[in-house]
Amino acid sequence: MGAITDRAMAQAQESFIAASGPGGQNVNKVATAVQLRVNIYALGLTPAVFHRLKALAGSRMSASGDIILDVRNHRTQEANRREARERLVAMIEQALKEPKKRAKTRVNRVGKTQRLKSKKAHGAKKEMRGKIDW
Repeated sequence: MGAITDRAMAQAQESFIAASGPGGQNVNKVATAVQLRVNIYALGLTPAVFHRLKALAGSRMSASGDIILDVRNHRTQEANRREARERLVAMIEQALKEPKKRAKTRVNRVGKTQRLKSKKAHGAKKEMRGKIDW
């Protein structure tokens, strides 16, 4: 894990809530679902990384800048806790990766003439569909 993910784990607040889903009668008795909450303003991210993380979080981010992850896929509290932390780390690591810049391509002269020729042919075909002027 990187420095930012370590900082996020240190600031993460976990709360355990009653879950629906797998667990049988145990679900009714034990709070196995995990709600992981991390404030991304406190992580000290660069603006570019911050905006990528905000876009990745989507509706999981509150107005106050908290990313809230609810995990209730497993029967045990520990498994849900582990998955919530893994999801947070994966989200932060994905935000830290800078997307590749798109390289502009140039069409050569032959390609340009072919494209214009096909556009002319397409326009002529459409023109033939119009009303006939007697």
